[in-house]
Amino acid sequence: MPASVVKEIPPDELVSNSERETFDIGVRIGNQLSGGDIILLNGRLGAGKTILVKGIAHALGIDEQEVTSPSFTLVNPHRGRLLLYHIDLYRLDEGASAAHAVDLDEIMTDENAVVTIEWAERLGRYPLPASCWQISIAGDGDSPRRISISPL
Repeated sequence: MPASVVKEIPPDELVSNSERETFDIGVRIGNQLSGGDIILLNGRLGAGKTILVKGIAHALGIDEQEVTSPSFTLVNPHRGRLLLYHIDLYRLDEGASAAHAVDLDEIMTDENAVVTIEWAERLGRYPLPASCWQISIAGDGDSPRRISISPL
C-alpha cells in the first residue's frame, strides 16, 4: 500500500460508530490504492471486515452490492479501475495450505490488483511481502469498532 494511505489514514486506532463509518474508512483507503496492494484483515465474525472491503470496492469503481463475503468461494475477483481480489480464509486450516488453496502466490504477483484477505491470521507463518498492511477491527454487536492500520 503506498505511503499516501498512511498520510491519509494515520496508522493508529480509528473508531467507527456505524457500518457507514466503517464503509467510509474503506473508501478513504481505496481512494489511495494504485495496484500491487495487499491488505490483511483481522477481526471477529461480524466485526465489519466485509463492510470495509465494500468501501474499498466502491472507491475502485466496483458496485459494493456485488461484494459479499467469499466464505464458500474463497476468492471473489471484482473488476473496477483496479482488479480487486476479495479473499476469505475463514473455512481453511491455518498455515501455508490456506495460501495454496486460494493460489495466493499467483494472485500477489498481479501488480494491477488490490488483494484483500479476510481472516488473514489463518496464513500463520506464510511469508508475505513487507509491503502488506494489516487492518484489525475490534468490537462486535452494536459497540463501536476500533480499527487499527499498521504496516506488516
